[in-house]
Amino acid sequence: MSVIRAVPIGIGHYLPSRVVENSEFEKWLETSDEWIQARTGIQRRHFAADGEFTSDLAYHAAIDAIRDAGIEAADIDAIVLATSTPDQTFPSTATKLQAKLGIRTGFAFDLQAVCAGFAYAMTMANSLIVSGQATRILVIGAETFSRIMDWNDRTTCVLFGDGAGAVILEAQSGEGTTTDRGILACDLQSDGTYNDILYVDGGVSSTQTTGVLKMEGREVFKHAVTKLASSGEFALEKAGLGIDDVTWVVPHQANLRIIRNTAQKLRVPMERIVVTVQDHGNTSAASIPLAMSVAKKRGQIKQNDLILTEAIGGGLAWGSIVLRW
Repeated sequence: MSVIRAVPIGIGHYLPSRVVENSEFEKWLETSDEWIQARTGIQRRHFAADGEFTSDLAYHAAIDAIRDAGIEAADIDAIVLATSTPDQTFPSTATKLQAKLGIRTGFAFDLQAVCAGFAYAMTMANSLIVSGQATRILVIGAETFSRIMDWNDRTTCVLFGDGAGAVILEAQSGEGTTTDRGILACDLQSDGTYNDILYVDGGVSSTQTTGVLKMEGREVFKHAVTKLASSGEFALEKAGLGIDDVTWVVPHQANLRIIRNTAQKLRVPMERIVVTVQDHGNTSAASIPLAMSVAKKRGQIKQNDLILTEAIGGGLAWGSIVLRW
């Protein structure tokens, strides 16, 4: 039976030029490179320059993906941009990106699910393609989390970095089997009762301020491992596949301990896990597409590989995607 699949045809990423090593935090915090690496696996991250906005990061990642796909920006008829750090309260950063790319047709919108944002954005894009609403969609995760850090909180400010990743999905015909290329299954979940373990203490409606990130690290860790593993298993079940069918797991790059524990719970060896957290830190919604782009450029991800991605963020919101490259 012929079906429409959302197939990745291009991928790209962008990192700001400023690299911040762990040792830089030693200048004002009671911390060290050894302390940070032992608890997170992070060695460095990138911070956006003054005057460099989320839309700028998204633009560079988009251009990289467009070149990889061998298409023109005008060939894109929709943009779905996942971010928790938009340029402005409104309009959407996606429409700013649309203008930067010179696209005057189609539609663009932001989506906010924090670190799970890219999983949510891919699911929305898949639905738009399968329903016939769009043919070629630019899906982006882009963040400037350095703008919402409490620089006196050593438990949070060392974790995050800035960056962007982009994937272009195209409507293509498939046979309706697990061997099809493209998105095969999605799983999205959330539970708002956990709001207070990971949030930003500001907002337009509540405080009229931006606020800074607050997190109960131990609680987040506990929920992350169990929820990521169960979501990944559920998405694979929906696709009619098992963990042994997976070529690569591309997890949210938040913390190496979470990645390792989730891999153990999924019964996947670390050799099949894409890991970039050591170089980028937690880039929130940019995390998965950034890691996928790096993995493809270094020759890990190849056409027809089966990929499982999973992410969790504030909300709590979490989800997984199963796709064949």
